[in-house]
Formats: sequence, structure tokens, C-alpha cells
Amino acid sequence: MDEIDRLLLTLIQREFPLSERPYAEIAEKAGVAESEAIARIEAMREEGLIRRMGASLNPRALGYVSTLAAARVAPGRVDSVTNYINRFNEITHNYERDDEFNVWFTVIARDEAAVAAIIDDIRKHSGADEVIDLPATHIFKIKVNFDLTK
Repeated sequence: MDEIDRLLLTLIQREFPLSERPYAEIAEKAGVAESEAIARIEAMREEGLIRRMGASLNPRALGYVSTLAAARVAPGRVDSVTNYINRFNEITHNYERDDEFNVWFTVIARDEAAVAAIIDDIRKHSGADEVIDLPATHIFKIKVNFDLTK
């Protein structure tokens, strides 16, 4: 990864342009041609340096409800339980932790009843030993951007 790649990564995470040709704007700021910026970004995505590109939306502002949940899952069943959890479009992500409750996931749905139904389904049918709902009592959003140019 060279300095141009580092600059492109810094630019796309901070202020991705909402325009007809966003990559042209990014390329101009990076001092390269649009085609070069697109090729470099695609190469970084293929290498796994970029995991995902997309909007980060505030579910509450859109009228949705979200919660964090944790499951206690026997080590031999982690894959099958996470495969079951991943069936739901309302699950934004899940991850394994080194803890008694070792599978954590986030649910975003249209209302509290829908969130509860999903968690209940996972409790009953996923193979997890226990699933707990951990709704937020306070929201703290920390914007994390990495300046890779330094």
C-alpha cells in the first residue's frame, strides 16, 4: 500500500461524495485519474483491506428499534448457531467473543415486537444454550476515522 492508497482510504471513510461521479471527486482530491482511483479502491477491496463500503444510518432516526444480544453457545455449535442467526435480514452483524456469552449480534427491526420475535426465535431454534437481550440505556456514538496518511 503506497501513499496514494493511504490517501484514498482516508478520503473514502471520511466524506464519501454524494454526487453523480463520486470517484471523480475522490480522485481529484488524491491527485489521480478517476479510473486509477476506482482500480486502486477495487484492488484494496479484493485484498481485504476494505471490508465494506456503505452508508451508516441511524436506525432510531428512521423509526427502527435496535438491540444488542448475546448468546451462550457450546464451542462445537458456534458455526451452526451463527448460520441460523445470519438467516435474519434484521441481524446487521455478529461476532464471537472469548467469554461465557461467546456469540454477540445486533438486531435492527421495525419495532420492539419484531426485535423480541427474532430473539425469541433464535432462543428456541438456533441451538444456543441461552440468549440475552441487552438493549441500550444510553447511546454513545463515537465516529472513528483513521488518518492513514501520517
